Amino acid sequence: MVQVGRYMICLPTVRRNCGSRPPQRGRRAGAVTVLHSQAESRSSPGKIMKFRMHENSLFAILLRSPWWISFAIAAAITTVAAFFVPPVYAVVASLPFLVIGGIATWRQLRAPSAARIERTVEAVRAMSWNDFSVAMEAAFRRDGYAVSRVGLAAADFEMTKAGRTSLVACKRWKAARTGVEPLRDLDAARRERDAHESVYVATGEFSDGARAFAAEKKIRVLHVAELAKLLPRAGRG
Repeated sequence: MVQVGRYMICLPTVRRNCGSRPPQRGRRAGAVTVLHSQAESRSSPGKIMKFRMHENSLFAILLRSPWWISFAIAAAITTVAAFFVPPVYAVVASLPFLVIGGIATWRQLRAPSAARIERTVEAVRAMSWNDFSVAMEAAFRRDGYAVSRVGLAAADFEMTKAGRTSLVACKRWKAARTGVEPLRDLDAARRERDAHESVYVATGEFSDGARAFAAEKKIRVLHVAELAKLLPRAGRG
């Protein structure tokens, strides 16, 4: 076998010296079989796979539940498993739930209090559109987004982070109740601009139809608790 440039060439007269493996299929040119080099035969490196927890998986549900539930499950697993395996293995079996419990505890400790949420809602509803839009733009930038304003009826900002583009609508933040129509318009604008996701900001209630549409189209809703995190100064008494 002889390597010429990018190819490995196996001549018929010396094929018996090319190893014990059966000859690979290749393109034939007369009495010469041309084989792709090993570098070409390998698959090209694929993209890095990003794993995302399904929102209805057990661990995702536990992350949204009170922190003590995960620790209670871990304790129950440890107790039952200890009857069948050594204690150290019983603890290992419950380790995933201990980790989830720790994460849930950390998240819930950082969550804004009801009083802070109420103060934030009062503060942002008292803002003018200019003040609120400036505050939201600054908040998104603090989260690492590159933000630009767009002159669309259905959206106010376009922001980019880690190669993903989001379209944001927040002009109706004072609306007492949000229906399906503004969400449908936002989703249409996202598709038209080929954005990856859309974000809707509101402080009022959402109709059942609006909630269902947002879930179906995977529209990220920033409601009062999320606003309290984004705008910590607004919630200070």
